[in-house]
Amino acid sequence: VEVFWQWLQDEGVVSVKTPVKPGVVPEGLGLVATRDISKNEVVLQVPKRLWINEDAAAASAIGSACSGLKPWISVALFLLRERYIGEDSKWRFYIDVLPECTDSTIYWSEEELLEIQGTQLLNTTLGVKEYVQSEFHKLTDEVILPNKQLFPFPITLDDFFWAFGMLRSRAFSRFRNQNLVIVPFADLINHSARVTTEDHATEVRGPAGLFSWDYLFALRSPLALEAGEQIFIQYDLKKSNADMALDYGFCDSTSSRDSFTLTLEISETEEFYADKLDIAEMNGLGETAYFDIKYSQPLPTAMLPYLRLVALGGTDAFLLESIFRNSIWGFLELPVSRANEELICRTVCQACESVLSGYHTTIEEDEKLKDGGNLSPRLQVAVGVRLGEKRVLQQIYDVFKERELELDVLEYYQERRLKDLGLVGEQGDIIFWEPK
Repeated sequence: VEVFWQWLQDEGVVSVKTPVKPGVVPEGLGLVATRDISKNEVVLQVPKRLWINEDAAAASAIGSACSGLKPWISVALFLLRERYIGEDSKWRFYIDVLPECTDSTIYWSEEELLEIQGTQLLNTTLGVKEYVQSEFHKLTDEVILPNKQLFPFPITLDDFFWAFGMLRSRAFSRFRNQNLVIVPFADLINHSARVTTEDHATEVRGPAGLFSWDYLFALRSPLALEAGEQIFIQYDLKKSNADMALDYGFCDSTSSRDSFTLTLEISETEEFYADKLDIAEMNGLGETAYFDIKYSQPLPTAMLPYLRLVALGGTDAFLLESIFRNSIWGFLELPVSRANEELICRTVCQACESVLSGYHTTIEEDEKLKDGGNLSPRLQVAVGVRLGEKRVLQQIYDVFKERELELDVLEYYQERRLKDLGLVGEQGDIIFWEPK
């Protein structure tokens, strides 16, 4: 770390005035304030010549081989080559501070993955690993082997996963004109749930050396700090705990990150498939719809209408006729019929029970483990994610179970229609007129 700091000084990136410095912290490495820092104060600036991105790969010795590759793959190859050439790389002091792996689930052993059995995170992790493996084999055949003079060293699947994990956990992707960039020094900064804003990184023009100007990556502190405290940022407010576990290898303590994605689908064997698909597409959805449901938050607004559409049939099918096409979504925002509402309640509750039975622990068992502490970092992630998913599933179950108990008192489409026509009395009775 000290050698890396000296390199940053030699490159003109830091000086005695720089208010932060790398340090050993509970997370591993982090940035520590060398003096008191005020809120929104710029704490570091890194010139573009030290950014590791697609442009850096294109300008390197392997640039010709990177042409046409996905940006992340070209940067991954760049990292691997620079790591291989070691002392000959100008990036060696930075690469030396990179970890061998993170606690991201992509690095977990088969035994460790058993701890997230039944979770959506397990499926996502296996899908990502399969994708990276596929890209590696394709890259080997199409780029690495045909360009042995550029890659005179073995690149294994483990090497490729290392580079992928470094990018996944360290790259900045939300500042102007940059989709994927690693910024040495800035990437040592850690995440904290205390930070509730994301606008900490900017790209500015400024002095990048004694006699040069360049684009600079500027990072501000979202919190006021005292000397010796660690500086934090917010990685991404929208990520769920499963996303955090996959990308960074940790969970956030905020329960609002506990999430479960409910997948709903209009079956192709459905009698009214074409009509339902047309209605779904008119309202920004499709044959398959994904709804991210978060703990202690209301259901997504489009979820109930979509559920009612999927379940629509029998005597309610008249609503699918073309004359209702422009107004049906409004009807679906409220209960359509008792049979329709009962079907969606029963189906969702059964689905929740089925998924909950797939976990090898209960909510109570995980809460006990979590409260007991002394968990390894990876087991802490596993318990946090699976507990969060189960809490959300239980919440969904409770919502629809309670609704099922209210079926007799809900107002349905036909009643609302009769009211609109003035055919329902004050007591809810239907009014008939006898011909004179």
